[in-house]
Amino acid sequence: MSSIASPFAVSTVDPDTPALSPEAFREALLAKGDYYHVHHPYQVDMAEGRATPEQIRGWVANRFYYQVMIPQKDAALLANCPDAATRRRWIQRLLDHDGHDDDGGGIEAWLTLGEAVGLSRNELWTQEHVLPGVRFAVDAYVNFVRRASWQEAAISSLTELFAPQAHQSRLDTWPTHYPWIDETGYGYFRKRLKEARRDVDHGLEVALAVCTTAAAQQRALEILQFKLDVLWSMLDAMTLAYQLEQPPYHSVTDRRVYHRGL
Repeated sequence: MSSIASPFAVSTVDPDTPALSPEAFREALLAKGDYYHVHHPYQVDMAEGRATPEQIRGWVANRFYYQVMIPQKDAALLANCPDAATRRRWIQRLLDHDGHDDDGGGIEAWLTLGEAVGLSRNELWTQEHVLPGVRFAVDAYVNFVRRASWQEAAISSLTELFAPQAHQSRLDTWPTHYPWIDETGYGYFRKRLKEARRDVDHGLEVALAVCTTAAAQQRALEILQFKLDVLWSMLDAMTLAYQLEQPPYHSVTDRRVYHRGL
């Protein structure tokens, strides 16, 4: 693993501690699914039909910032990767989000989702609804990838292990709970079901190849937890704004005075 400066604490693993077997390490990574954001109360409310239209729109608008930053994250990983074979595989993720040929890509699919829930494309592109807490969390993720080794950046993507569960849940529950949402908006979730599983195979391959010591395995688990923290923190910010009705500066003004990027 890289010795590059890291936001994570120095490993306290005893150097004599044996590494987990590949199977046990894979299970340790999968166990992190207990902390995936699908279990956040905001997500649970959406899945169980308790979300208001405002809460659905708030989630879609804020997640759009995450969607548009993912290609920049992947481009940063590619810039740090000296291995041509890895770059040829990883670049597919950029194409998945930005689009290519007849495929409009994930960003276009998310814009369609936005329209399906009642948001305009301009609202999404101007990022007028993006909360500071969401922006800070997403930017922290992208900045980590920019300065990490490409292997550590790849490991941070392993929240995709758990993503198909979230996509399938929305496909299974939203049409029943939210008939007001135009079903054309669900294309993103269907698209990512296949793509996420493919991406997970590559990410796991990298993790299992480079994490062959106890210290490296512990660091990988910390990196994965960091990414889980990012996703959970995004929903914490949305909970304050859309469920508790305490958006930023609510005690001072009802205007969206928070910045839209620097």
